[in-house]
Amino acid sequence: MIDEVNIIRAENEIDAVSALAEEIWIEHFVPIIGVDQVNFMLKKFQSIEAISEQMLKGYEYYVAKFKEELIGYFALVPDHPNGRLMISKFYVKHAARGKGLGKTMLQFIEHRALTMSISRLRLTVNRFNQSSISWYLRRGFKTVEEVDVEIGGGFYMNDFIMEKTIVL
Repeated sequence: MIDEVNIIRAENEIDAVSALAEEIWIEHFVPIIGVDQVNFMLKKFQSIEAISEQMLKGYEYYVAKFKEELIGYFALVPDHPNGRLMISKFYVKHAARGKGLGKTMLQFIEHRALTMSISRLRLTVNRFNQSSISWYLRRGFKTVEEVDVEIGGGFYMNDFIMEKTIVL
């Protein structure tokens, strides 16, 4: 399957990315943070309007497609002054997990960082999202900080900040 995956810039895929986000988030995050917070965060961070605004601010959205079906997406935010690339979003459809797609997406991200002469990747992950934390640790990320960020609506993101240094 992975040989047939295409990763492309999502400039014309905003509607599809938002719909995929809803599918993935409801399935994956409701058991972790509850339906109310998931719905709030989808509207605030993954709606068509939110994604469009993020892209205007320099976020690079990418989609992973298998036979024209969207099976994953990620967003990158270059932080040149601090020498790092923020992985703002990194999600894979449930049916596509465990097949190497995440590794393929991460390799693409690492290559993108290198083309920008950036040597550090950074991301946040919910502290109770054990499967994702384990996956990132196996890929060389290290936890560098624990944060609680108020996002509005009485909700908080309770996250670990993780980083990985890549060789330039």
